[in-house]
Amino acid sequence: MRILITGAAGFLGSHLCDKLLLDGHEVIGLDNFITGSRENIAHLMGNERFVFYKHDVSNYIYVRGRVDAVLHFASPASPNPKSPSGYFNLPIQTMKAGALGTHNSLGVAKVNKARFLLASTSEIYGDPLVHPQTEDYAGNVDPVGPRAVYDEAKRFAESLTMAYHRQHGVNTRIVRIFNTYGPRMDLEDGRALPNFLKQALLGQPLTIYGDGQQTRSFCYVDDLVDGIVRLLYSDEHMPVNIGNPVEMSVLQFAEAINRLTGNKAGVTFLAKERSERDPQRRQPDITRARTILGWEPKVSLEDGLRQTIPYFQKKLGLA
Repeated sequence: MRILITGAAGFLGSHLCDKLLLDGHEVIGLDNFITGSRENIAHLMGNERFVFYKHDVSNYIYVRGRVDAVLHFASPASPNPKSPSGYFNLPIQTMKAGALGTHNSLGVAKVNKARFLLASTSEIYGDPLVHPQTEDYAGNVDPVGPRAVYDEAKRFAESLTMAYHRQHGVNTRIVRIFNTYGPRMDLEDGRALPNFLKQALLGQPLTIYGDGQQTRSFCYVDDLVDGIVRLLYSDEHMPVNIGNPVEMSVLQFAEAINRLTGNKAGVTFLAKERSERDPQRRQPDITRARTILGWEPKVSLEDGLRQTIPYFQKKLGLA
């Protein structure tokens, strides 16, 4: 296939480029680099089946020649309010990527009669009251809170995707992505893993906001990409959770990172600084992915961390 990927220079987008090129497809990458990195796709620039254009997806998208599939992954995603590339500091761009970017990407799919896959998120469930989260759970969301620019952009994008499917017959798919980690993550992402790994490798105590009992589930990027590609190749139109169902507390996760990095500095608690509306629990129900796609994660947390640590060491100048 000839596949268009928006957000191609991002963490997930660049890994998808790698996988789809490895599968023998042609890839057209779009990114405007407000959160993506040229480093993430530099190794692809000599590949004759990869073409890249710097472009903002909130503007009209024109692609010369046929397009067989469109994967819309362009969006700020970092919850770090201190990061210039986080959605707290890019609120309008985040909403535009979810609304106008999805509309323009769907337009390419409609004109070409191509498959369309939307990168959605576990954040559409808000601070969930149901555990684990199934795809039919409507969520516990706040449309005007500080995280709403990301959460509601993705919820709108899902609605628009299904509208194009029902009204225009576009061959759509929606993946709801849960916490993912691996090489090419932004060190300033603001999520637990990059925060902890950076601190551990620098020999600092790991900072835990709250009591550390809030939970997350961590999926290695290779597993996630495998699930996304299986969904792309499938005929499933309703949302599918892709993530690791193994739930652990943030404290347990911090202790695992300290153990693997040999960090003796331990942890420190900042009980009053837990981010507003930060979900207390996050765990996917992947029954649909197992049943429809025959997918489940294979990489253990320890193995995934061992493959991620060298990237962080290099970025920190420690290797």
